[in-house]
Amino acid sequence: MPDKKYIDIKIVDGSWDIDPGQQPDYCSDAYSIAQDVKHAIMESGLARELQAERNPALRADVLIRIEQTAESDDRIIPGSASAQEQSSGLIYLTATAYEFGDISTEVSV
Repeated sequence: MPDKKYIDIKIVDGSWDIDPGQQPDYCSDAYSIAQDVKHAIMESGLARELQAERNPALRADVLIRIEQTAESDDRIIPGSASAQEQSSGLIYLTATAYEFGDISTEVSV
């Protein structure tokens, strides 16, 4: 993958995405950043915390903390992240990366 700044193994549904030759597929740049942010949110436990919380005010607080977690990545422009709960256990996150523009990802519990 020449001319790519960030290269990762592509993860789909919690496991490596495998090509027809049984080798892992790769992702780069904006997709890689979105994947890293998604994993940071999952590892923080905030997605599970949101799922368990019933108080609307505290749920809004967890969504803000999810946005802050996304913005803690040095490649994301501070203040650009927006987390919205699509359904129980599914969060849609958008943000803007300095070099690659808008990114989006879904985080599920």
